[in-house]
Amino acid sequence: MLEARGDSPDAKIALSDLCAAYYNPVFAFIRSHAPDEDSARDLTHEFFSHLLARKGISLVDPQHGRFRSFLLGAIKHFLSDARDHSRRLKRGGGQRLESLEAMSQSTDTSTALQVADLKVPTPDQEFDRKWALIVLDRALTDLAHEHEAAGKSDYFETLKPWLTGDSGNLSQADAASVLGVNEGAVKVAIHRLRRRFRELIKREIAQTLHNPDQVNEELSHLLQALS
Repeated sequence: MLEARGDSPDAKIALSDLCAAYYNPVFAFIRSHAPDEDSARDLTHEFFSHLLARKGISLVDPQHGRFRSFLLGAIKHFLSDARDHSRRLKRGGGQRLESLEAMSQSTDTSTALQVADLKVPTPDQEFDRKWALIVLDRALTDLAHEHEAAGKSDYFETLKPWLTGDSGNLSQADAASVLGVNEGAVKVAIHRLRRRFRELIKREIAQTLHNPDQVNEELSHLLQALS
C-alpha cells in the first residue's frame, strides 16, 4: 500500500495492481446499489477510473491506513456523488442515472411492514467477505508458487484440500499413499502447510496496511467476515 502512495509511475502501477486485485469486493458493494449486473460493472469501472485518475490513496491517514477501509469509504463517497449528480440532472431536465435512481425509488405500494431478512448480508458485510476471499486466494496462489519453484507442485495439490476445506471424503491415508509416505508424515506436512498459509495471509494483509501492528487485528476481522 505504501508503494501506491504518490504520483510517481511506480505508485500508479502499484495502485493499479491493488485495484485489479480488489475488483470483486468493489463490484459486490456497488451491485447491491444497482438494478442489474451491467449497470454495476459500468459503475465499478467508472469508480476505478476516477480512483486511478486522481491521487489514489495519497490522502489515506498514515496512522490509520487500511486499504480495505479506504476502498469502502471511497466507494460510498463515489456513489453519493453519483446520486447527487443524477438528481441535479433530473431537476435540470437531463437524463438521470437510472442505475442509481432506480434503487432509491420503490415501486411497491404495499403498506405491509417490511422486515429485513437478517440472514442476508449487508453490502458492507458482503464487501468484507469478498475482501477476505481475495486475501485467501492471493495467499494460496503465493503458496502454490513456492511449491512450484521447489518442484513440489504435486505435493501441494495433494494436500491443498486440507487448506481450502475441500477434503470431504479424502483421507490422510489416501494422501500418504499418493505421496508415497506414511500417514504420520502427511499429518506433519499438513500442519506445516497450514502454518505457512497463515504466514502468507498475514503477509498479504500487511501489504494493505501502513502500520504492521494492525495485522493481527485485521486478521481477526478477516476471520469474522468469513464466519
